Amino acid sequence: MSDSGEGLVDAEARLQEQIDAREAERQRRASGPVKDPEKVRALESLRLARTDMQRQLEVASHPVRKQQLEQAIAEIDRRLAAEA
Repeated sequence: MSDSGEGLVDAEARLQEQIDAREAERQRRASGPVKDPEKVRALESLRLARTDMQRQLEVASHPVRKQQLEQAIAEIDRRLAAEA
């Protein structure tokens, strides 16, 4: 024979699952719009490229190369500002 308490435990478990699901949905809505993963990756790529170019600029000695790096960094900054 089955124990009558099993049904109560199952009902409580289902109720807790529903409460958890509603709370997760509430938090998802509160966190704002869902970000596009491709856009997030593109922005992260720009940030990494900027960091790398800044590092190169710090060690560059040739004036033309420094100018190229400064222009590239300015372009990345412009793109980052446009996305923000």
